[in-house]
Amino acid sequence: MSGLLPGDPAATIGGEATSRALCVLAPNPSPMTLDGTNTWLLAEPDSDLAVVVDPGPLHEGHLRRVVDAAEQRGKRVVLTLLTHGHHDHAEGAARFAELTGTEVRALDPAHRLGSEGLHGGQVLDIGGLELRVVATPGHTADSLTFHLPADGAIITGDTVLGRGTTMVAHPDGRLGDYLDSLRRLHTMAADHGVRTVLPGHGPVLADALGAVDYYLAHRATRLAQVETAVEDGCRTAAEVVARVYADVDRALWPAAELSVRAQLGYLEDHGLI
Repeated sequence: MSGLLPGDPAATIGGEATSRALCVLAPNPSPMTLDGTNTWLLAEPDSDLAVVVDPGPLHEGHLRRVVDAAEQRGKRVVLTLLTHGHHDHAEGAARFAELTGTEVRALDPAHRLGSEGLHGGQVLDIGGLELRVVATPGHTADSLTFHLPADGAIITGDTVLGRGTTMVAHPDGRLGDYLDSLRRLHTMAADHGVRTVLPGHGPVLADALGAVDYYLAHRATRLAQVETAVEDGCRTAAEVVARVYADVDRALWPAAELSVRAQLGYLEDHGLI
């Protein structure tokens, strides 16, 4: 039963997630992207204006399906936002901007189209839709989360996934930053009415607090395992991966090695190894 899984994941992926959020699933499944990238179409129910978060890969069919999904609901996309600049989220942004005539806003200027960017603490209004920008670095330095308070939801990109856990993409991502971001999301879920996670990959999570608690516990466990591996003689990230991630698909070991490098850096910075 889904309720026994971390975060209480939905049974299916794609389609209406809340009264203001629709997921259009990109056709780019892989071990790293899970079922594919979730592109989010957001709008107030009684407004004809919409915003899209993470257009996804440069796949013409997918980008046009997003536009079609908006038009079928009587919406016009007026703004494109990015949670971060990884290709599976942002590669199609420039083409999507051409299709919709929109700017692309992101934290990193390298991924923007137009004069305006994004930063934590911003509040956007799109046809009455309130969207709050939350800085959540860690997976990458430029990672953002978008808070949709009317639905008690957060659009998390890769900071929290709908299934499994997130890689801290060393050297751009930093584990200390990531743990701080998870604690920020924990506070939002515990004290500020956030119930639902709209992730960048995988199913919607109905229990935001449970998901973030699971992530924090997972990180603590992995750090302890990495510390023990070093104490037992592992000297390289590859040796730690072979020890700590032995039960993980070997196809994911290169990504796990990046995560281990981030963990080793964190342990060194805190004088633990």
